[in-house]
Amino acid sequence: MPSFSALRSTALRLNHPSSFSHLQTSSCRLFHVKAPITGLIARQTPRSSHAAASYPLLSLHQWRSYADSVTIKVPPMAESISEGTLKQWLKEVGEQVEQDEEIATIETDKIDVAVNAPQAGILKELLVEADTTVTVGQDLATLEPGEGAPKPAKEETKKEESAPSPPPKKTEESKPAEKAPQPKKVAEKPKAETSPPPTTHSAPAADGIGNRGEQRVKMNRMRLRTGERLKQSQNTAASLTTFNEVDMSAVMEMRSLYKNVVLEKTGVKLGFVSFFTKACILAMKDVPVVNASIEGPNGGDTIVYRDYVDVSIAVATEKGLVTPVIRNAETLDLVGIDKAISELGEKARHGKITLEDLAGGTFTISNGGVFGSLMGTPIINLPQSAVLGLHATKQRPVVVNGKIEIRPMMYLALTYDHRLLDGREAVTFLVKVKEYIEDPRRMLLP
Repeated sequence: MPSFSALRSTALRLNHPSSFSHLQTSSCRLFHVKAPITGLIARQTPRSSHAAASYPLLSLHQWRSYADSVTIKVPPMAESISEGTLKQWLKEVGEQVEQDEEIATIETDKIDVAVNAPQAGILKELLVEADTTVTVGQDLATLEPGEGAPKPAKEETKKEESAPSPPPKKTEESKPAEKAPQPKKVAEKPKAETSPPPTTHSAPAADGIGNRGEQRVKMNRMRLRTGERLKQSQNTAASLTTFNEVDMSAVMEMRSLYKNVVLEKTGVKLGFVSFFTKACILAMKDVPVVNASIEGPNGGDTIVYRDYVDVSIAVATEKGLVTPVIRNAETLDLVGIDKAISELGEKARHGKITLEDLAGGTFTISNGGVFGSLMGTPIINLPQSAVLGLHATKQRPVVVNGKIEIRPMMYLALTYDHRLLDGREAVTFLVKVKEYIEDPRRMLLP
């Protein structure tokens, strides 16, 4: 049978550089196909059954050259992100993939980026191993295009199982059928946030002390990047923290009275963070420098004041801390703020957060109280100038109108950049927040 190179040479001699035109050989007929030679698809039709038997390749309906394979590359991620770590492959070589189906996950400093198949086909080769650093535009895998392969006939199998059939006779011939091996289950792929457990090296216990094993796990890119930014904040900002305490009685009473009504009408659960967010926005009207930031070379020489408030809400995930942003929070009411917090929190916890959700932010609120923290000093999220830390609400004895009463009290912590805010502005802002929380009706006043 003539080789492909011989057929190509014949086509070139016939002045058909981009297509074959009714070339006849002793074994097959190549029909005219309008396609470049490098990506030619030729249909072979055996002239006789004898020819088909002589050439096994003639039993194939079609063949493709190597140029038909599609190279899957690292997709563009963001202007500030040029590389990431290939966390895992979701498909293996030889598996059928559909168009836009996710085949791999790339972990970046901020988010996970999905790699999708550009078209349906069969995965031919994986060019990069898991846990390898990849850059935008790098080749990841090759895909052989084609129609979606028929899925395993699970439904047909179920139908056959559900159809009534006479019980098999208990004979020696039927015993092997009864004990036929079940189809092997495909091994479950590791979850996006997990990796194969590291090897544990344990030394024999001495004098009954117990196991002294150690584990070493490589930090993910998000946690590494978060650590770098926090350390950069400590090295750049002149951080100082001021504290106050707030009586949560009024907010808790208001939430208790109206949370069911709000849930029935809007489907949103009324929380406490929305009250603090609204209180901070109103307090910024009196102390706008809290919503400002420093920009410029050599640490900054320009103050940027803003007419809008983009509030970053700290969300703890298994991979690390992220701070999705509520845009133009000053235009939202309590229910709108709670709805935005709920949606962003769900996206962050399920790994669906995007770079657009994390970009920007002019002020941060961190609620460590959900984990039971009584007091702490949050770190400023640069280039912002302040961050408010919320803590656990505890029943404590306090003096109210000259009498000792038990009230639900919370400590507030405001960490601020002393290069931009003086103590007077920082303390005034925190006292304003305290007043709005202790009397929520003030939020309705002009």
